[in-house]
Amino acid sequence: MSNFDFSPLFRTSVGFDRLARLLDHAYRLDNSGNGYPPYNIEAKNENEYRISMAVAGFAEQELKLVSEQNILKVTGQKQADPETDDARLLHRGIATRSFERRFQLADYVQVVGANLENGLLHIDLERQIPEAMKPRTIDIQSTQRLIEGENEDKQAA
Repeated sequence: MSNFDFSPLFRTSVGFDRLARLLDHAYRLDNSGNGYPPYNIEAKNENEYRISMAVAGFAEQELKLVSEQNILKVTGQKQADPETDDARLLHRGIATRSFERRFQLADYVQVVGANLENGLLHIDLERQIPEAMKPRTIDIQSTQRLIEGENEDKQAA
């Protein structure tokens, strides 16, 4: 199965076409067989996440992170190293190929930091909901107070 049928969803809802594209894109990526470089996604709490990618052999200047319109793109472009020339290597087991990995980010999820430590690239993300979108408490006015206030006014007159 290469596509999902979302027509029943579209008959009764509006605005879920982005969800359909997201699921279709995830299905194609999952079946593409490209597992390089390996990574973990960790939920630190309700609003904080961390992506850890195994990028052993890549220097900080060979890695690039770009975040735009709910997509985080991580690329690694390995520079040629004359000391590890293929002519002198007897066995190549450490991957040094370039890569590009994309992550679809939910609304209001922003990259807040990244660091390279012991061959792992850690990317910290945080959901930053705007104040206008946060839940707010609304005071309930009692009609009983208004009625009592009117009765007091009538008795005073």
